[in-house]
Amino acid sequence: MQLEFFEIPSPCVGVCQSDEKGYCLGCMRTRDERQNWVNLDNDNKQKIIKRCIQRKKRKANKGVATKGAHTTSSQEQHQVEQPSLLDPPSKHKLATDSDLDFNDFEL
Repeated sequence: MQLEFFEIPSPCVGVCQSDEKGYCLGCMRTRDERQNWVNLDNDNKQKIIKRCIQRKKRKANKGVATKGAHTTSSQEQHQVEQPSLLDPPSKHKLATDSDLDFNDFEL
């Protein structure tokens, strides 16, 4: 038996939306797992984290299979990947003189 010196932190990433199966889109925990997290011992927390990792892998594999079949749900089509705060800001392309048409402009 391994001694635990630190409390296991919550795997919450702040997304807090449920998918069609009731798993959180951010951490993949069920509603009960999220609500009872503070009352669980470290063994049960580790088990939940392992299940969440398995759920995430299954969902990723399912996404690869559906993309191959060219069938996506409307929720998947509208889901936009949120940019990371660690990514450098994107540089927008500025219009050059050759991109602009000033023929109808009068001074």
